Amino acid sequence: MNSDPRIGRTIVGPDDLQLRIAQLGKQITADYQDEPPLLVAVLKGAFMFLADLAKQVDLLVDFDFMAVSSYGAATKSSGVVRIVKDLDCDLTGRHVLIVEDIIDSGLTLQFLRKNLCARGPKSVEVCALLVKDGLQRVDPDLKYEGFRIPPEFVVGYGLDAAEKYRNLGYIAEFLPDAK
Repeated sequence: MNSDPRIGRTIVGPDDLQLRIAQLGKQITADYQDEPPLLVAVLKGAFMFLADLAKQVDLLVDFDFMAVSSYGAATKSSGVVRIVKDLDCDLTGRHVLIVEDIIDSGLTLQFLRKNLCARGPKSVEVCALLVKDGLQRVDPDLKYEGFRIPPEFVVGYGLDAAEKYRNLGYIAEFLPDAK
């Protein structure tokens, strides 16, 4: 895959990813010591991040998964958010930590937060691995943030282009027109 001309420069390498995820895990452990949160991964992109983050959180946490779509097979968001897979558990009275792979405009996160807050949780916070600089149309209000990256389309570590490249162990720029 390294010879794929559509994989551009590395944005976040594997060592930097694991170091920052360990730091985030320690912060989450300290912040939720008394009441462990429900970790809600936003599929499919956040699955690798959730797996590595959960190993760094030294608490008995529960997991659930949501799938939302605003991209389809495109490299730009359509702006219309749909829930493709909803949660299986009740949020009433629980601390909820949304585990997101990437924040672009922030509109999908705004939709998710509003949707989950309507379900009666004690709190809803967000841990995002990546935030694209300068693209937010609304304040993403993140409690935990991994990396700020340039406003480029990226793949790897769960992030995809038309369902490909998720298994890269790092984050890289995607060059759709390269041959």
